[in-house]
Amino acid sequence: MARIKAAVLVYVAVILLLSTWAPISYCAKKPVAGARKEDVPYITCQVCEKLASQLYHQVQKKQAQISPKKISEFEIIGIAENVCNLKKEEADWILKIDIVEQGDKLVLVEQEAEGQCNSECKTIERACQEIMGYSDTDVAEYLYTSKPDIKSLVNYLCKDLSKACSTKPPPVLKNRIPGEPFVPKPAKEAEMERIMRSMEGMPGAPGMQMYSKEDLMNMKNFGGEDGDDNNDEDDDDESDFPKNLGKVFREKESKSGDWKQRITDGILNTGDVLKKQANKVSNHVQRWWSGIKAARSKKPGKTEL
Repeated sequence: MARIKAAVLVYVAVILLLSTWAPISYCAKKPVAGARKEDVPYITCQVCEKLASQLYHQVQKKQAQISPKKISEFEIIGIAENVCNLKKEEADWILKIDIVEQGDKLVLVEQEAEGQCNSECKTIERACQEIMGYSDTDVAEYLYTSKPDIKSLVNYLCKDLSKACSTKPPPVLKNRIPGEPFVPKPAKEAEMERIMRSMEGMPGAPGMQMYSKEDLMNMKNFGGEDGDDNNDEDDDDESDFPKNLGKVFREKESKSGDWKQRITDGILNTGDVLKKQANKVSNHVQRWWSGIKAARSKKPGKTEL
């Protein structure tokens, strides 16, 4: 039971750490941008070449991490399945690519830092997914059995399997609307997104989103006096959390006031409420487990013949 209680408290501590560490300015909701489907044919071959390079290096990196154990085909399939999905760490390479128009061509230019993911980012992801299609297992099998170098992998993926580089890309239309400029992402924001993504598998975490102060202020009943009249008395502690934090956000900033201190105080109060809830859950689990043990002890033993 001590392990269960400790696990709950660790989860609460992680949430509090994220709340205190991440500035509100980095918690703004990102606008959803769509892929520019018309640009995919111009960049398909270049994306395929970078995709092949990523597959090769990520497999090598995974092998180095688990050495002397040999990487399995199942682990390689996992890389191939995620390398074109921006929700996965394996696709972070897409965030560092800028699409630049040069004459009648679109050129992929790799940047040092990750950029904000807008339409260009989504366009590269779409091209990557069209190349990979349903061939992730075929690519994984080839990597596992043949252990090719990058050049051989490019030929297999981009010419034999997908035909992405079998023909030259068409010239870019003269009236094409230029894409958005590449905007580097702040390092703290990139790290915050990685942490949020790593917590997706935790109970209660998959639906978490990042919001700005303005988003929180505009939420219905957030910090308002008119709450849900149907809430049970057991939910009083939880309802205190948004009310306290909402009160902090609604207060007008005075000349001598310190916003950072106010927010910190609100989060500390929230921590007390969350700890109470963690203890409540732990006590419920402990009583449930004690009941099961008691029921087992009351079962009659086998009678001798």
